[in-house]
Amino acid sequence: MGTVQRREREREELRRKILDAARELFAREGYERVTMRAIAQAIEYSPTAIYHHFEDKDDLVMALCEDDFGRLLGALRATPPPEDAVERVRQLGRAYARFALEHPNHYRFMFMTPNKLEKPREVHSPGQQAFGLVRSAVADALERGQLQARDATTAAQVLWSGLHGAVSLLITLRPEHWPDAPASPDLIDQVIEHGIRGYLPPKPAR
Repeated sequence: MGTVQRREREREELRRKILDAARELFAREGYERVTMRAIAQAIEYSPTAIYHHFEDKDDLVMALCEDDFGRLLGALRATPPPEDAVERVRQLGRAYARFALEHPNHYRFMFMTPNKLEKPREVHSPGQQAFGLVRSAVADALERGQLQARDATTAAQVLWSGLHGAVSLLITLRPEHWPDAPASPDLIDQVIEHGIRGYLPPKPAR
Protein backbone atom coordinates (compact mmCIF):
# COMPACT_ATOMS: atom_id res chain seq x y z
CA MET A 1 0.00 0.00 0.00
CA GLY A 2 1.41 3.40 -1.01
CA THR A 3 1.69 6.46 1.19
CA VAL A 4 -1.33 8.18 -0.36
CA GLN A 5 -3.56 5.13 0.08
CA ARG A 6 -2.41 4.65 3.67
CA ARG A 7 -3.13 8.28 4.53
CA GLU A 8 -6.56 8.06 2.94
CA ARG A 9 -7.34 4.90 4.92
CA GLU A 10 -6.19 6.53 8.16
CA ARG A 11 -8.27 9.61 7.37
CA GLU A 12 -11.37 7.46 6.78
CA GLU A 13 -10.73 5.50 9.99
CA LEU A 14 -10.52 8.72 11.99
CA ARG A 15 -13.69 10.03 10.36
CA ARG A 16 -15.48 6.82 11.33
CA LYS A 17 -14.23 7.11 14.93
CA ILE A 18 -15.54 10.68 15.07
CA LEU A 19 -18.97 9.67 13.75
CA ASP A 20 -19.27 6.69 16.11
CA ALA A 21 -18.28 8.76 19.15
CA ALA A 22 -20.61 11.60 18.19
CA ARG A 23 -23.54 9.24 17.63
CA GLU A 24 -23.11 7.67 21.06
CA LEU A 25 -22.78 11.06 22.79
CA PHE A 26 -25.79 12.54 21.00
CA ALA A 27 -27.91 9.51 21.87
CA ARG A 28 -26.82 9.58 25.52
CA GLU A 29 -26.51 13.30 26.25
CA GLY A 30 -28.77 14.96 23.68
CA TYR A 31 -27.80 17.12 20.73
CA GLU A 32 -27.71 20.45 22.57
CA ARG A 33 -25.38 19.30 25.33
CA VAL A 34 -22.69 17.74 23.16
CA THR A 35 -19.82 19.94 21.99
CA MET A 36 -17.11 19.32 19.43
CA ARG A 37 -14.62 19.40 22.30
CA ALA A 38 -16.52 16.61 24.08
CA ILE A 39 -16.43 14.50 20.92
CA ALA A 40 -12.69 15.13 20.59
CA GLN A 41 -12.15 14.09 24.22
CA ALA A 42 -14.11 10.89 23.65
CA ILE A 43 -11.70 9.77 20.92
CA GLU A 44 -8.64 11.34 22.59
CA TYR A 45 -7.92 13.78 19.77
CA SER A 46 -7.77 17.56 19.66
CA PRO A 47 -10.85 19.50 18.44
CA THR A 48 -8.70 20.69 15.55
CA ALA A 49 -8.54 17.14 14.22
CA ILE A 50 -12.34 17.03 14.03
CA TYR A 51 -12.51 20.34 12.17
CA HIS A 52 -10.28 18.82 9.49
CA HIS A 53 -13.21 16.47 8.74
CA PHE A 54 -16.30 18.52 9.59
CA GLU A 55 -16.90 22.25 9.32
CA ASP A 56 -18.96 22.44 12.51
CA LYS A 57 -21.38 20.40 14.63
CA ASP A 58 -24.22 20.84 12.13
CA ASP A 59 -22.00 19.48 9.36
CA LEU A 60 -21.12 16.48 11.55
CA VAL A 61 -24.78 15.83 12.34
CA MET A 62 -25.75 15.95 8.68
CA ALA A 63 -23.00 13.42 7.91
CA LEU A 64 -24.36 11.17 10.68
CA CYS A 65 -27.90 11.42 9.31
CA GLU A 66 -26.73 10.51 5.80
CA ASP A 67 -24.66 7.63 7.13
CA ASP A 68 -27.28 6.14 9.44
CA PHE A 69 -30.27 6.53 7.13
CA GLY A 70 -28.15 5.08 4.36
CA ARG A 71 -27.61 2.00 6.51
CA LEU A 72 -31.34 1.75 7.20
CA LEU A 73 -32.11 2.04 3.49
CA GLY A 74 -29.63 -0.73 2.79
CA ALA A 75 -31.26 -2.94 5.42
CA LEU A 76 -34.71 -2.39 3.88
CA ARG A 77 -33.39 -3.26 0.43
CA ALA A 78 -31.35 -6.28 1.54
CA THR A 79 -34.03 -8.83 0.66
CA PRO A 80 -35.80 -8.93 -2.74
CA PRO A 81 -39.35 -7.62 -2.30
CA PRO A 82 -42.18 -10.15 -2.61
CA GLU A 83 -44.79 -9.66 -5.30
CA ASP A 84 -47.64 -9.47 -2.77
CA ALA A 85 -47.89 -5.85 -1.59
CA VAL A 86 -49.13 -6.63 1.94
CA GLU A 87 -46.36 -9.17 2.40
CA ARG A 88 -43.96 -6.44 1.25
CA VAL A 89 -45.25 -4.20 4.07
CA ARG A 90 -44.63 -7.03 6.55
CA GLN A 91 -41.11 -7.63 5.23
CA LEU A 92 -40.21 -3.94 5.42
CA GLY A 93 -41.57 -3.73 8.96
CA ARG A 94 -39.52 -6.69 10.13
CA ALA A 95 -36.37 -5.37 8.43
CA TYR A 96 -36.91 -1.96 10.03
CA ALA A 97 -37.31 -3.46 13.50
CA ARG A 98 -34.32 -5.74 13.02
CA PHE A 99 -32.14 -2.77 12.05
CA ALA A 100 -33.31 -0.80 15.09
CA LEU A 101 -32.68 -3.62 17.56
CA GLU A 102 -29.31 -4.56 16.05
CA HIS A 103 -28.13 -0.92 15.98
CA PRO A 104 -29.74 0.74 19.03
CA ASN A 105 -27.28 3.66 19.16
CA HIS A 106 -27.90 4.43 15.52
CA TYR A 107 -31.66 4.26 16.09
CA ARG A 108 -31.55 6.46 19.20
CA PHE A 109 -29.70 9.12 17.26
CA MET A 110 -31.96 8.88 14.21
CA PHE A 111 -35.35 8.89 15.93
CA MET A 112 -34.93 9.50 19.67
CA THR A 113 -32.51 12.46 19.83
CA PRO A 114 -34.46 15.73 20.11
CA ASN A 115 -33.54 18.99 18.38
CA LYS A 116 -30.86 17.60 16.11
CA LEU A 117 -30.41 19.35 12.79
CA GLU A 118 -32.09 17.68 9.85
CA LYS A 119 -32.92 18.76 6.32
CA PRO A 120 -36.64 17.96 6.06
CA ARG A 121 -38.25 16.25 3.09
CA GLU A 122 -35.30 16.01 0.74
CA VAL A 123 -36.71 13.71 -1.94
CA HIS A 124 -33.47 11.87 -2.65
CA SER A 125 -32.17 11.62 0.91
CA PRO A 126 -31.75 8.08 2.28
CA GLY A 127 -34.37 8.76 4.97
CA GLN A 128 -36.99 9.82 2.44
CA GLN A 129 -36.11 6.87 0.20
CA ALA A 130 -36.51 4.49 3.13
CA PHE A 131 -39.98 5.85 3.92
CA GLY A 132 -40.72 5.84 0.20
CA LEU A 133 -40.32 2.05 0.13
CA VAL A 134 -43.02 1.70 2.80
CA ARG A 135 -45.31 4.24 1.15
CA SER A 136 -44.89 2.53 -2.23
CA ALA A 137 -45.82 -0.86 -0.77
CA VAL A 138 -48.89 0.63 0.95
CA ALA A 139 -49.92 2.49 -2.22
CA ASP A 140 -49.59 -0.72 -4.23
CA ALA A 141 -51.74 -2.60 -1.71
CA LEU A 142 -54.38 0.15 -1.89
CA GLU A 143 -54.42 0.04 -5.68
CA ARG A 144 -54.87 -3.73 -5.62
CA GLY A 145 -57.66 -3.48 -3.06
CA GLN A 146 -55.68 -5.44 -0.46
CA LEU A 147 -55.79 -2.51 1.95
CA GLN A 148 -58.26 0.32 2.37
CA ALA A 149 -57.34 3.89 3.34
CA ARG A 150 -57.98 7.42 2.17
CA ASP A 151 -54.31 8.28 1.76
CA ALA A 152 -51.22 6.09 1.26
CA THR A 153 -48.86 8.55 2.95
CA THR A 154 -50.94 8.78 6.12
CA ALA A 155 -51.44 5.01 6.25
CA ALA A 156 -47.67 4.48 5.88
CA GLN A 157 -47.05 7.04 8.63
CA VAL A 158 -49.51 5.26 10.93
CA LEU A 159 -47.86 1.88 10.35
CA TRP A 160 -44.38 3.34 10.87
CA SER A 161 -45.46 5.21 14.04
CA GLY A 162 -46.80 2.06 15.67
CA LEU A 163 -43.65 0.11 14.84
CA HIS A 164 -41.43 2.95 16.06
CA GLY A 165 -43.22 2.91 19.40
CA ALA A 166 -42.60 -0.80 19.84
CA VAL A 167 -38.91 -0.76 18.89
CA SER A 168 -38.30 2.35 21.01
CA LEU A 169 -39.68 0.54 24.05
CA LEU A 170 -37.65 -2.57 23.29
CA ILE A 171 -34.52 -0.42 23.08
CA THR A 172 -35.27 1.68 26.15
CA LEU A 173 -36.75 -0.80 28.64
CA ARG A 174 -35.03 -3.75 30.23
CA PRO A 175 -37.09 -6.96 30.24
CA GLU A 176 -37.84 -6.63 33.96
CA HIS A 177 -39.22 -3.12 33.46
CA TRP A 178 -42.05 -4.16 31.17
CA PRO A 179 -45.42 -4.18 32.95
CA ASP A 180 -46.44 -7.61 34.34
CA ALA A 181 -44.01 -9.56 32.13
CA PRO A 182 -41.20 -9.09 29.62
CA ALA A 183 -42.18 -8.25 26.06
CA SER A 184 -43.44 -11.19 24.06
CA PRO A 185 -40.88 -12.61 21.60
CA ASP A 186 -43.34 -11.98 18.78
CA LEU A 187 -44.22 -8.42 19.87
CA ILE A 188 -42.92 -6.90 16.63
CA ASP A 189 -44.91 -9.32 14.48
CA GLN A 190 -48.05 -8.61 16.50
CA VAL A 191 -47.59 -4.85 16.12
CA ILE A 192 -47.11 -5.22 12.37
CA GLU A 193 -50.16 -7.49 12.02
CA HIS A 194 -52.32 -5.21 14.17
CA GLY A 195 -51.37 -2.22 12.02
CA ILE A 196 -52.12 -4.03 8.78
CA ARG A 197 -55.40 -5.42 10.12
CA GLY A 198 -56.64 -1.89 10.72
CA TYR A 199 -56.48 -1.22 6.97
CA LEU A 200 -57.92 -4.49 5.70
CA PRO A 201 -61.16 -3.99 3.73
CA PRO A 202 -64.29 -5.36 5.41
CA LYS A 203 -65.19 -8.92 4.56
CA PRO A 204 -68.32 -9.29 2.40
CA ALA A 205 -71.44 -10.14 4.36
CA ARG A 206 -72.60 -13.72 3.97
